[in-house]
Amino acid sequence: MIKLYNATTIDQAGNCLSHRDIYIDGGRIAKICDAGAPRPELKPTDAIDCSSYFVSPGLVNLHAHTAMNIFKGIAEDVPPEVWFNEMIWPYESRMTPDDIYTGTLLGIAEMLNNGVTAVADHYFGEEQVLQAAKDAGIRMDIAPTVFGMTPDWRDRLSQVCEFIRDHQGDSPRIKLRFGPHSDYTCPGDSLAQIVAEARRMRLPIHLHLAETRLQVEQSIERTGRTPFQRLQDAGGFDVPALIAHGLWLTDADLACLGDDTWFAFCPKTYMRLASGRGGFFDFSDRLRYSFGTDGAASSGSVNVLEQARLFAMLEKFERGDATIQPVLEVWQKLMAGHAVFGADTGRMEEGAVADLVVWDLNTPDTMAYYHPVAAILYAATSANVRYTMVEGEFLKYDGALKMDFAEVARETLRLQRDLLARGKGAAKVYY
Repeated sequence: MIKLYNATTIDQAGNCLSHRDIYIDGGRIAKICDAGAPRPELKPTDAIDCSSYFVSPGLVNLHAHTAMNIFKGIAEDVPPEVWFNEMIWPYESRMTPDDIYTGTLLGIAEMLNNGVTAVADHYFGEEQVLQAAKDAGIRMDIAPTVFGMTPDWRDRLSQVCEFIRDHQGDSPRIKLRFGPHSDYTCPGDSLAQIVAEARRMRLPIHLHLAETRLQVEQSIERTGRTPFQRLQDAGGFDVPALIAHGLWLTDADLACLGDDTWFAFCPKTYMRLASGRGGFFDFSDRLRYSFGTDGAASSGSVNVLEQARLFAMLEKFERGDATIQPVLEVWQKLMAGHAVFGADTGRMEEGAVADLVVWDLNTPDTMAYYHPVAAILYAATSANVRYTMVEGEFLKYDGALKMDFAEVARETLRLQRDLLARGKGAAKVYY
């Protein structure tokens, strides 16, 4: 049992309550009570003085290609078609299992350091991704990527089905789903067949849709349908669907969405790749969404707080209205992403699973603060994250990651040299 005593709590709505004792037992919040109230029946083995700290539910990253942390900074200042076709996909074609495992560990380290307790990952090399998640202890929703335009895509789909059968239920911190890459890389009936497997196995899907205006225009030109309409035709909204981006959705696309459709919005990627404003902002009040980071190669980081921060500021700037996207509403959208993981996290309440962050706002980054949630949203860095906990287990403790990051860093540098020496291969897909 762990006791966080004399803390100020920040709940999922952004409400703050001071002088609280939080008892964590069996991976859940067992008791929240007035600080100092005698609880002889509760016998903690680890007690942490939080009198100058704030405790909140953990942050969630709703869309990441975590292994791509190994490519951070490899492709800068180029348009999307060059970024994909001439840089990222050629390098990815020559990735090794070690690249994927270590890249995933590297991304998880960055996330835990920034208070992210859960991530929805979308990548290939799923065996290595899974192992890295287990080794690091983070909560992860894994969607193995399937490209429907490769000659062997049916074999790849069978491989993914086998992976899911073999590993479903491995850990309460791991969830699995199908990951068709996108509508444009899953042409013909491939998208429908991937969705059919998801429906057969009663699992959700996670894919990219309508990232750019050009994708939407090309989809209409080739098929007469928008990307959202193509996914609807394939039955993709009849299962729980996590949509990465959806930046260029239209008013007509709203009718396609299912009762369990979520969006992962990643504004830093759109800004860096000059993707344009799109339609998402215009319809965001009618969507279920939270924030993702995409891969670190496009966003530069996998710090989801940074994405929420940019989202709020972009809206204020674009609309010329400082009153929109107020702090508490953005915080609530950050917390809303917990629902996608189905793990009873994201609540500062007794009985909730203890995926928590302990914030120290008495640092040069955030002092002097008057509104703790505003200080976190607009100013906090990893230095403000004192503890990160997943299911009652500390993965960052007293300012330091529990994993051996020095070893991760050494292996990253070795693999980086090998990756550059191998150079680019031939991409199997085309943007």
